[in-house]
Amino acid sequence: MFLILVLVVLLAVPGYLWWRLIKPATHPGSRARRLLTWALIGLTALLPATMIGGRVLGIEAERVLAWPGYLWLAVMFYLFVFSLALEVPRAVAAVLIRRSRAKAVPGRAAPEAGAAARPAEGERESAAAAGNPAGPATATGTAVRDPAPPAPEAGGIDRRMFLSRTASALVGMGALATVGYGMRTALGDPVIERVPIRLDRLDPRLAGLRIATVSDIHLGPLTGIGHTRRIVRMINELEADVVAIVGDLVDGTVQELGHLAAPLRHLESRYGAYFVTGNHEYYSGEGPQEWIEELRSLGVRPLRNERVEISHAGAALDLAGVNDVTGGSSGDGPDLARALGGRDPSRPVVLLAHQPILVHQAAAHGVDLQLSGHTHGGQLAPFNLLVPLQQPVVAGLASFPRAGAGRTQVYVTRGAGAWGPPVRVGAPPEITLIELRAG
Repeated sequence: MFLILVLVVLLAVPGYLWWRLIKPATHPGSRARRLLTWALIGLTALLPATMIGGRVLGIEAERVLAWPGYLWLAVMFYLFVFSLALEVPRAVAAVLIRRSRAKAVPGRAAPEAGAAARPAEGERESAAAAGNPAGPATATGTAVRDPAPPAPEAGGIDRRMFLSRTASALVGMGALATVGYGMRTALGDPVIERVPIRLDRLDPRLAGLRIATVSDIHLGPLTGIGHTRRIVRMINELEADVVAIVGDLVDGTVQELGHLAAPLRHLESRYGAYFVTGNHEYYSGEGPQEWIEELRSLGVRPLRNERVEISHAGAALDLAGVNDVTGGSSGDGPDLARALGGRDPSRPVVLLAHQPILVHQAAAHGVDLQLSGHTHGGQLAPFNLLVPLQQPVVAGLASFPRAGAGRTQVYVTRGAGAWGPPVRVGAPPEITLIELRAG
């Protein structure tokens, strides 16, 4: 499916953009058409170079390619979206132009109107005497010829070309403005979302326990150490009891990105910082194990299909974490039975799981609250409309029937970073402060 998607992006989308934006707005064989066509080909060729360059040439080469490559991916996406949005008004304009041209040509009026508009005999004779070649039929039987529609002035453009260029300019400006706004959002401070959640089995003594949740930080070729430092500073300012990092921390190896993760050693919380793997940890180097060890050295505890007890004010809850579903292909997938087996069922349990899709299994195991990420909230609207095809929740809080009685709630954070284009539209980056309350 990934290869099919890549082929669609590299072939179908640029082809559509050429057909809709370049072809109708330029003359055949013109210099403008040649330049725009080659620019489209060259920019599109950056995409596979960006995706493959890091693996072949190393992260330094990837840093050079990633900015133009991923930004073009975002611009191309919004050129496509805005072009599709213009299909309806474009079709309406085409119909109106055809009707306008039909009315402008004499002799195409309705029969009754044509009869009234037929020139008198004297007028026909005057036209013949004047030698008007475009006049009506003469006594010698010369055929009547309609006057040709006026041609555009020399160096000018006709109405269709003008509308096509206007539409292409509007699409281009809209795409650039949207990507510019999205870059500012993605590269700015994450939004702090304060979310109170009631758990029906929570001991009242645990009410007010705060869990700072962050996901999808995506340390990689487009981020610097300032990105990590800012996230750590913002989390520490929340004075949370627990810090939960729910996957997709990195897009590379410890050797390449270890220095970017170093500020995590300064995370502050009363009961510790915890981490579960996301799908991108399985794409980094030889797998997640090197990052598991690196995070341990930074004072962040990985939860590998296991749980810990969080004691607070004389009461306790279970904090469990499972591996990402991507690890299943290598025998390192989620194991809820192992993480949750043998625990006190009267005690509430909070589950850290990167992908929301695990919520159904969590509900079957009696989980009270699941904290997830992965979706980025869609990252680039209207991608948020496609996320439900794969995940049960796009962003925010939702609930599902829990085994036995009650409901399993899941909160999906939008993530504090971005994957691919450093652009977020309709889904600002987020750090979430969960505050537990008794049911």
